[in-house]
Amino acid sequence: MAYQAEISRSNPSMFLFLLDQSGSMADKFGGGGGKKDQKVADAINNLLYNLTIKCAKSEGVRDYYHVGVLGYGAKVDSLLSGSLAEKDFAPISAIADAPQRIEERVKKVDDGAGGIIDQKVRFPIWFSPISNGGTPMVQALKEAQRIVGSWLGEHPDSFPPIVINVTDGESSDGSPLAAASALRELKSSDGSVLLFNVHLSSVGGLPIEFPHSDLELPDQYAKQLFQMSSELPEHIRTAARAEGYSVADNSRGFVFNADIVSVIRFLDIGTRPSNLR
Repeated sequence: MAYQAEISRSNPSMFLFLLDQSGSMADKFGGGGGKKDQKVADAINNLLYNLTIKCAKSEGVRDYYHVGVLGYGAKVDSLLSGSLAEKDFAPISAIADAPQRIEERVKKVDDGAGGIIDQKVRFPIWFSPISNGGTPMVQALKEAQRIVGSWLGEHPDSFPPIVINVTDGESSDGSPLAAASALRELKSSDGSVLLFNVHLSSVGGLPIEFPHSDLELPDQYAKQLFQMSSELPEHIRTAARAEGYSVADNSRGFVFNADIVSVIRFLDIGTRPSNLR
């Protein structure tokens, strides 16, 4: 069975995030929730932080994962900075050691007596929001194919890389279907690369999460993103069901009309390990 490879320091897996940074990302989520570029940046920064914690052991952060973040808008470029600038990806231990800066944030926590209090926390920032230019999704997918293909050449027996594309608009450089298909056709001995897509809402309304067909999707663009998305492996279907989602055996890694809550839940489910050692 595919998607069963052990994830370990000697056999790591990979996450590659593709983030739409077009001008429309400066708009607010439909129904409120803040600007899309800022909220998505916060979500990915928080995810990177949680991955470092997940991989932390007494002797330090273990390199179970290699991680890249690719932005596409006015240009297509890696969003890693500092000592990792110009790198396509880096081991999670290097990510942990190289945030762009540390900010002080306030979060709500339980006071232990039935109330809620504000607590100051340190929040690492690996990249900041950008919103400029068009939506060169085809170019981003082709760059992802190059990066993932090169990585697989060094890790042929890995749990397959997971690529998560977060976008709010239609591709501005042609149909992305062929580029998405070429990316999904890359594989390790454990299975094909997984490509998941998150469409961000600008108009509000209920999201459509993990659909198994495109019948309920409202337009050709939504159907295109569905076609681009991989079917969910069994362990991610199990995780989604545990979170209360209705997931079929052929459900795909796709959310349409997502608000920031949907984005965060999708990223959490989509990046859960299968067999971490």
